[in-house]
Amino acid sequence: MSEKNWYVVQTYSGLENTVKKDLEQRIKSMGMQDKIFRVVIPEEVEVEIKKGKRKEKVKKIFPGYVFIEMIVTDDSWYVVRNTPNVTGFIGSSGKGAKPIPLKPEEINPILKKLGLHKTEVEINVKKGDQVRINSGPFAGQVGTVDEIDKDKLILKVLVEFFGRQTPTEIEYSQVEKIE
Repeated sequence: MSEKNWYVVQTYSGLENTVKKDLEQRIKSMGMQDKIFRVVIPEEVEVEIKKGKRKEKVKKIFPGYVFIEMIVTDDSWYVVRNTPNVTGFIGSSGKGAKPIPLKPEEINPILKKLGLHKTEVEINVKKGDQVRINSGPFAGQVGTVDEIDKDKLILKVLVEFFGRQTPTEIEYSQVEKIE
């Protein structure tokens, strides 16, 4: 059995949500839950301030594309490829050729940004611990752990700026505990 990987399908621009909904219905109705696992449209919230009013707008990071975690078999490929408004797989030469999956270094930053990256990372700090920041804009600073977000692999660290404790989001990999 093949392994599950991430693939990208191209859709008509503006129909990404329709494709996602249709594909999820097809997965259920055709019993493909063991072959097609997640359908994702990478989006981010953009904040606009117009006439003094704050307005949040959801913006697609990759307009015209839908990301699918699946095991490619003839059946699963057919279900995705023949979903209405899907124009084809990225990384496939067409004519029935199987697509090339995304490499982990391509998909992991996208999943991480969306909060969907599931990597078990062991961190040996807890709320209240002192940590030294090793990299990034706050390198060399010492702070106190205030919150731990295990899903996003982020710590909220209180760092002193201008005599005040300022909460700063730091990735797990950027800190070390001070014993």
